[in-house]
Amino acid sequence: MLLTYTAIIIALFFAMNIGASGTAASMGAAYGASAIKKRLALVLVAFAAFLGAVLGGGEVAKTIGKGIIPSDLLTVKVVIIILLGATLTLFISNLLGIPLSTSEVTVGSVVGVGLAYHRLFTDQLMVILLFWVIVPIASFLITFCAGKLIARAEKRWPHLQGQGKWAKILSVLLVIGGCWEAFSAGMNNVANAVGPLIGANIIDASSGLWLGALFVSVGALVMGSRVLETNAKKITKLSLLEGSAVSFTGGTLVVAASVFGLPIPLTQVTTCGILGIGTAQTGFGLFQKGIIKRILLIWTISPLFSIVVSYFLINLLVELDIYNLVIVASALIASVGSIKLAQHVRQEQRSVYNEGEGI
Repeated sequence: MLLTYTAIIIALFFAMNIGASGTAASMGAAYGASAIKKRLALVLVAFAAFLGAVLGGGEVAKTIGKGIIPSDLLTVKVVIIILLGATLTLFISNLLGIPLSTSEVTVGSVVGVGLAYHRLFTDQLMVILLFWVIVPIASFLITFCAGKLIARAEKRWPHLQGQGKWAKILSVLLVIGGCWEAFSAGMNNVANAVGPLIGANIIDASSGLWLGALFVSVGALVMGSRVLETNAKKITKLSLLEGSAVSFTGGTLVVAASVFGLPIPLTQVTTCGILGIGTAQTGFGLFQKGIIKRILLIWTISPLFSIVVSYFLINLLVELDIYNLVIVASALIASVGSIKLAQHVRQEQRSVYNEGEGI
């Protein structure tokens, strides 16, 4: 019974981090365009995400709980390991203020368990991975084209930039778009927290979705500020129409994926939408920004990190395998050592250059 309560507590803490990382990013476009104040943005996000989770989160929950690994593997211990691996990864990213995909870290944790037991539905996993690439690219391309059209329209009709009475109309449109995107976040991302619980029959689907929705809302209110700032201010400046294009594009793509039970990296979809607009504005030089490089790096590392964590914990706590533990530990030490060595080499090269001994 203690393990069951532990699994539920970890899931709810994970749901709070989902609220901070995923749903808070949904209103980034509106906040970045100064259409709404930060506190009101987080309140609306919390409410919209709650509705999305309760009304449409069931299909993705089925995929997370039963579609990647066989459900008979989901004992209480295994569920704790899946949730712990995903939560640790996401919590660290929230502390850094990086908008991280909860779908990536959750699917990564589930895959780590499947690899440990050599039981994985690879066909379904390949479909999920394919859409992880297709949907963000689609978001980028759609908003890039929209950005070009909006720039021409705003040049021809300056009032579309939010002048006079149009400012209020366009601001309302943008906030509605942010709420739509937050609704899609609730549909898709709440399942990442409660899906393993539902798959293991720790909690029924209806109760799990309601409880997960509540804690996602709390997380958006309490912990979402940093991610909101990252998506809104540190990537590119958006006009009201450009922000609307980002929000409606991302929300529609994610809702469509949710209907088919596909866990989609919502934050990637949103951020790629903002990048599409930014690239239409300033060209591909936008990708030289440090924050963009940092986000892309963490997107790559995060699922791999959660795979390693859950695989390691399975071999340590459930199926004790010293050989696998040594291999994983050695790989982690080698990776960290390589990073530190590369940093040291760069520092030495910079020091030599600054002292005038280099080219």
